[in-house]
Amino acid sequence: MRRWFWGLLLVLLVATGAAAAWVWRELTTPYYGAPTAEVFVDVPRGASSARIARDLQSAGVLRRGLPFRLFLMRNGSARRLKAGEYRFSRPATPIEVSERLLRGDVYFVAVTVPEGLTAEETFETVVRAGLSDLVALRAAARRTDLIRELDPAAPNLEGYLFPETYHLPRRAGAEQIVAAMVEQFRHVYARLTRERPPLSGWTPRRVVTLASMVEKESAKEAERPLVASVLCNRLARGMPLGCDPTVIYALKLAGRYDGNIRKADLEMDSPYNTYRYPGLPPGPIANPGESSLRAALRPERTDFLYFVSRNDGTHEFSRDYGTHARAVAHFQAGGRR
Repeated sequence: MRRWFWGLLLVLLVATGAAAAWVWRELTTPYYGAPTAEVFVDVPRGASSARIARDLQSAGVLRRGLPFRLFLMRNGSARRLKAGEYRFSRPATPIEVSERLLRGDVYFVAVTVPEGLTAEETFETVVRAGLSDLVALRAAARRTDLIRELDPAAPNLEGYLFPETYHLPRRAGAEQIVAAMVEQFRHVYARLTRERPPLSGWTPRRVVTLASMVEKESAKEAERPLVASVLCNRLARGMPLGCDPTVIYALKLAGRYDGNIRKADLEMDSPYNTYRYPGLPPGPIANPGESSLRAALRPERTDFLYFVSRNDGTHEFSRDYGTHARAVAHFQAGGRR
């Protein structure tokens, strides 16, 4: 009996050692058996480790699911795997795969939305990144309930799609994408208005409209408070704003913009034509960034009424028309600062 006992114990020890060696070898051997160069695996919220292991094995990320599950059980981390979509494109060990799921190394598509784009141009940028489609995004732009307390009369979300780099799920829907951009606008606008409350009588819509014009008029952050001051000074005097970007926006809405603005376009009958109609246009003409919003909230205190491009990205500011006319002649003739 004693020999039998020790013999059985020896067999068990050898079997246990062999099993442990097999598990360790499986855990430390990289594997990638997917039929494509990359594969995506969705980990649902609340999914069991058994289901996750099966999905990873079916996708070709794991050779076998058992070692992966045993590793999670051994570390007590089976319930800490993060939900989301994961991208795999190279051999990895089950240990490395589990570490990615524990970190929540979820796959996102990075989309950079530059400052000063219209809503339509913003949506085109999103579509080029491989997300959603124009029809769905245009429909989502009618979700004005997202900004109702800021702009109850808004017909769309123009001006409220904040320019930023977004990291979005590969299967993000149009409404999810638009809501993320609006939420970022709300966050930035709330912070800026805490720092510098709007001037008396300036609603969020007026601020954003002014900011969008500032955004399109100057690419230089340091100049934007001066541009805002010119526009506000002209508003205070009842002068036409005479802003080319508002005419360009009107042409875009009419499907007539070809990259040029002509003298005849300045007579276009549109409420966005600030040469023809006094005051601010009906709404934003683009999505302004943070520095333009800041400039619109606190324009520089000046008596400037005019500005003209110096042809180097900056502008010459003038207090009277005579000085402005001389500056226009100088710089349009190729003169330098």
